[in-house]
Amino acid sequence: MAMLARSSLLMALCTSARAWEGIAGLKTQKMTVTPAPEGSPTIAKGDTITVHATGVVKETDKKFWSTKDPGQQPFTYNAGVGSVITGWDQGLLGAAVGEVRKLDIPAEEGYGKGGFPAWGIPPNGGLFSEIEVLSIKGKSAEL
Repeated sequence: MAMLARSSLLMALCTSARAWEGIAGLKTQKMTVTPAPEGSPTIAKGDTITVHATGVVKETDKKFWSTKDPGQQPFTYNAGVGSVITGWDQGLLGAAVGEVRKLDIPAEEGYGKGGFPAWGIPPNGGLFSEIEVLSIKGKSAEL
């Protein structure tokens, strides 16, 4: 039964009618779940962005963090400048306000050899993240 639940969560995070796409210079892959409305501003290096995000460890199928959990808030960071893990940092460049994107992040572009034990991420643990772009500071959508 646990294997069935694991398979269901992985399927939800990993598959859809859309295919995974490579990202130039990275091993991380991306998939657009919900496209942004036409004309929405896109993320560029140095932008301050706010997102909703949920992360799952590939090897254990356990959620390690979600901004949608009770008591959590959307997460704000500077894009493309190394303030978050590489797969996420580079994997969101070009995403637009309103877009929901999934990322398949290998360990070397995540938390690496050491993992992040406090969050249940094992050494060399891969990650799946689903990220919704809420806003880009100084850029607003013309909807």
